[in-house]
Amino acid sequence: MSSGETRVSVVLVRRLCEAETVGSRRNDAWRTDGQDLHTCLASASSTHAYPSLSVLESNRRVLEKVYSSPSSRLCNSEQTYSGEEMPRVISNETLGCPPIRALTFDSLGLIKVTEARGKERGTPTVVNSWGEMNTSRSVLAASMDDRLNNPLLAVARKDGNIEVLNPCNGDLHFAYSVFGDAGSSPEDNEVSGLHLFRKQKDDHTERSCTLLTCTKKGDVSLRTVQFPDARADSTDEAAPKTWRACGSGELLVGKVDGTENFGLFGGKRVEVNIWDLEQCTKIWSAKSPPKDNLGIFTPTWFTCAAFMSNDDHRKFVTGTKSHQVRLYDVSAQRRPVMSFDFHETAITAITEDPDGHTVYVGNASADLAAFDIRTGKLLGSFLGKCSGSIRSVVRHPHHQVIASCGLDRYLRVYDVKTRQLISAVFLKQHLTGLVFDSGFSGEEIAVANTVVEAETEETMEQEGQEEENDDETEEVPVKRKKSKKEKRSREKVSEGEEIDKLRSKKTRDHKKKTKKVKHTEED
Repeated sequence: MSSGETRVSVVLVRRLCEAETVGSRRNDAWRTDGQDLHTCLASASSTHAYPSLSVLESNRRVLEKVYSSPSSRLCNSEQTYSGEEMPRVISNETLGCPPIRALTFDSLGLIKVTEARGKERGTPTVVNSWGEMNTSRSVLAASMDDRLNNPLLAVARKDGNIEVLNPCNGDLHFAYSVFGDAGSSPEDNEVSGLHLFRKQKDDHTERSCTLLTCTKKGDVSLRTVQFPDARADSTDEAAPKTWRACGSGELLVGKVDGTENFGLFGGKRVEVNIWDLEQCTKIWSAKSPPKDNLGIFTPTWFTCAAFMSNDDHRKFVTGTKSHQVRLYDVSAQRRPVMSFDFHETAITAITEDPDGHTVYVGNASADLAAFDIRTGKLLGSFLGKCSGSIRSVVRHPHHQVIASCGLDRYLRVYDVKTRQLISAVFLKQHLTGLVFDSGFSGEEIAVANTVVEAETEETMEQEGQEEENDDETEEVPVKRKKSKKEKRSREKVSEGEEIDKLRSKKTRDHKKKTKKVKHTEED
């Protein structure tokens, strides 16, 4: 039986059932008129009207045989799509989000803190929001030093200002302008990269920080700022180191490796190059890939990059505007060791996994996926598709989760193993960046809060006991005189009591008199 006849037979079976119910209600007898199966199929395929009862009766037995035969496609299709064998969606094994703390940055210059606390998995909520809404102060880049003592957060704004904040309460330590007295316009020379150095050479640098910034025109600056006291003004220890990472084009990517000795730069019409930050010299530069089979050359346009390991700066992965993911190995060659396409839109965010061979890629069409960079194989796409361009993807260093944010105004947290959406928080503005606070732990904060509360309760009790003792010592030797108001109030109370007593006596006397009058009338 052909596929077309099978489809028509399915229609006939349905019409048989309906006609049988109608015939049973009308008590009509089934009749035969000698038409064969092909005539019935032709009539059913040529018109959508129900066939006559005689046609159905003549072909009912044939259709029953076709339907009941085990080799029939109709029978197999019925068995294949039974309810027991339908594919099911993978159940979400995680009940919520682990204890995390994420700081997001938006196009209006706000910094919002989202936390999920407690031992058990919970739901992330927004706990703080810092800053004022201003489009000229949009956050373009951010970097965080989440050390245990005096953590720092650095943000680069659209107007060219670099601010260093306290990520715990949002207090501003200091701020300076990247352009200084040069008078450059920040509109065509915005900050494209920012890194806050974590390494400390001695104990005196606890209240200091080193910042690396790069702009679209290729100006790179390395500056160390010291702020010994929050009340005092910040001072520069030395003059900043500056150099140009590119002669032409736009510098859009600026990254520092895990050892913080090397920097990576690239962008539009700027090939990826690596610099030694201590010597401020270029040590390696990539070579553009050759033309494809059709002789078409793809222009250079890097949008994001990430080092594959914290201890090795030689291997790094990049994303391009032409929806390509490229793996470079400095020790092997200047051209990409591997490259593959990811959908049809630009790669906008990329981050590495601590295992050293997995990368997470997000693009402008809100697709997020994991790849094995050793083979270029797609490990899987993350469920819960976004509705806007992804601008940042960050892997948590301790928990098995990643977070993404973008133009859909949602902070989304995914499970790395199941690649399912754990939670999503709506943050109202277009998000431009995201960082994790790896030093955050809900248990530690809870313990710290209980300790602080216990200490405050003890101090309050001690203060209360001291005040009571002072009151007792003061009340014993001193005899206070009653004020006129107290006397008057007491006199009023006594007068009110006397009035009540008189009223009660009058009511009693009245009752007695009424009783006597009744007795006399009866007598």
